[in-house]
Amino acid sequence: MSIATSASLDMRGKTITTFIAYGAAKRLAGMADGQALELLTDPGDDIGNDIRAWCRASGLDLVSADRADGTCQYVITRQPPRRSGRRLAAVISDPGLEELLSPLGFALAGALEGIDVSLYFQGPAVRVLAKGFTAKLHGPGRPFSRFARAGLTKAGHIPAQEKIGQLQGLGARLYACGPSMRHFKVAKADLAFEEVTISEYLTFMEVMARADIHLFVQ
Repeated sequence: MSIATSASLDMRGKTITTFIAYGAAKRLAGMADGQALELLTDPGDDIGNDIRAWCRASGLDLVSADRADGTCQYVITRQPPRRSGRRLAAVISDPGLEELLSPLGFALAGALEGIDVSLYFQGPAVRVLAKGFTAKLHGPGRPFSRFARAGLTKAGHIPAQEKIGQLQGLGARLYACGPSMRHFKVAKADLAFEEVTISEYLTFMEVMARADIHLFVQ
């Protein structure tokens, strides 16, 4: 049985499922409960499995998932937003282009599934929170950072600060290590984000004690 859709979102060409789900969530947020969104993506088991997992975790109703002519069509109906009651605490220590992908990706996936997310930036990673930050590759690949960023953006890996902005919009809280800020010369006035708690380990230990999901990526 087919269902009439109220809006359509074409994500073909994007392969990063958090990017796809964030776009769909933003579109659904502007719709009424019970209205349906048509989501178009390229085929792929990873995309399909992630869309289904996101819908299950966030309480969305995945009405159908069909594939035809090299395109996957998902029909998703908006339901009242719900929080999972779970909490994720992540510690981020490396500001490298590739090294930021996993912690920010997992954090965004959690936030999209209704998980309460807290991020602690320490060591050189406090630079990620500073105005004008641009992630670069480490080592010999550093001169090719611009090309790597372009390739990642094409797939759906948006810049780190944009992703952090998305996370804050979804309710995530940011923490920055005070000693690391002093060592790497990042002043409070340099921060690109509001509502950053400047602290040390004792404060974030309290956060981790309440969390049931912990993420450390070096």
